[in-house]
Amino acid sequence: MMATTLAGAGPRLWAPARHRSFRLLWAGQSLSLLGDGFSVVAFSWITLGLTGSTLTLGYVLAFQAVPRALLTLVGGSLGDSWSTRTLMVVSSWARAALMAAVGLAGLGGHLTVWMLCAAAAAFGAVDAFFQPARVSILPSVVDDDLLTPANALLGAGARTAAVVGPAVGGVVIALTKAPVAFLVDAVCFALCGWCVSRIRTRPAAEPDPAAPPAAPAERTTLGSRIREGVVYTLRDPRLRTVVVLDTAVNFCYAGPFTVGFAALADDVLRGGSATLGILNGALAGGAQLGTLAGGAVGGRPRVGLLVAALAGWLGAGMAVLGLVHSTPAVVATVLAMGFAIGFQGVFGLSWIQRNIPKEVLSRVISVDMVLGYAVAPLSLIACGALAGVDMFALFGTVAAVLALTGLAVLASRAVRAMR
Repeated sequence: MMATTLAGAGPRLWAPARHRSFRLLWAGQSLSLLGDGFSVVAFSWITLGLTGSTLTLGYVLAFQAVPRALLTLVGGSLGDSWSTRTLMVVSSWARAALMAAVGLAGLGGHLTVWMLCAAAAAFGAVDAFFQPARVSILPSVVDDDLLTPANALLGAGARTAAVVGPAVGGVVIALTKAPVAFLVDAVCFALCGWCVSRIRTRPAAEPDPAAPPAAPAERTTLGSRIREGVVYTLRDPRLRTVVVLDTAVNFCYAGPFTVGFAALADDVLRGGSATLGILNGALAGGAQLGTLAGGAVGGRPRVGLLVAALAGWLGAGMAVLGLVHSTPAVVATVLAMGFAIGFQGVFGLSWIQRNIPKEVLSRVISVDMVLGYAVAPLSLIACGALAGVDMFALFGTVAAVLALTGLAVLASRAVRAMR
């Protein structure tokens, strides 16, 4: 039995790649995320080159992040009433035009800080329409039984692009000029739009009968559509639990894995930037392995139990990070935590895509995304304050939050039965 399962793991993981539309979606999403990585490096480098001020750099990056967070709910609402493919194409080509304009202005020596802030804000605003759509389009591209491996392949591509994009962007800037990175960025987004425009979607699948009915067809205003998406998310106990866990994980991810890692590497492990790089690499590598493992395993496990297990596993890992001062033990712990995040994430996302009606799916995803955007800065501030006390105060507090989250998940019979 085990041999049969292992023998089928590879073919099961790669099954979605046999479909042309999925290959186009994978290429489009990867190109878009690659472009995102380019844009961060390009905006950062050219801002520092113009001003030499890290404070100004913070303003530029904030101009990009705030509109994206504020408009994601709008993007999700439009994704449920318009074509998600059209939203992705228009967003991609708009970002391509914007990045090309910034690059050409930079090469001509006409860029100013306020132009960069305006471009960053426009980029974040347009990107807000792409992000929910890229997740909610998948059920219309592959069959339900392929959602798990499809999410695994998309997740693997996204994680790879997140690492490769900034690295290649840095190389481009080092070999040429900073504005050239914006032009390469524009090519990535243009190719993304071309790939997505060639996708052929399939009819929507029947929703899970256990899910609450979708929002009424009549939607008079944008605000009412957004409100319906929020209400739908909150009234389904299973969906509410998945979103709460995602928010808790984002809170326990942003601060501990940035501020916490930096303090741990410098103050406890005494390894400096090299150790910090190893910790980040272990987290990314573990998440990549977990994502691919989840896609290879396939099936429909009890997602509610996986959700609780993830919270408990991460909580135990955080406790270890607060207590153990051995670099090999810390790296092994971080690798295991990353694996759990990647593994459960594949099944949690597939459950949402499989069970939420198409007419509200994009709004549900946007609610999940916005909550993640909202808790990230709070996590950074809280962890920064706790790190000033000691490592156990930081990681122990986060471990307690995750443990309580896991217990709350197990308390719900409906959540425990989720598949």
